[in-house]
Amino acid sequence: MEATAEDVAQWMLQQLRFAGILYQTEAVEYIRRHYGEQFIYTGENGNVSIDKEVKKRFKKLHGGKAAWDRDGFFWGWT
Repeated sequence: MEATAEDVAQWMLQQLRFAGILYQTEAVEYIRRHYGEQFIYTGENGNVSIDKEVKKRFKKLHGGKAAWDRDGFFWGWT
């Protein structure tokens, strides 16, 4: 069965709940290996990131209770 953006977002939320923090580099590697390249992209700045649709769904799932730390490149609970 083909993974969806929702599946990836659910995985991200589970990781955040388990560890309390989710580093983008670790998430990108896991998503690439387990869900596929279609959920990863490289931005203009050359940084590898998670698909915008996945991030949109992830934000909806955590309901504003997690925040992105720009300096540390991770999500954590607020």
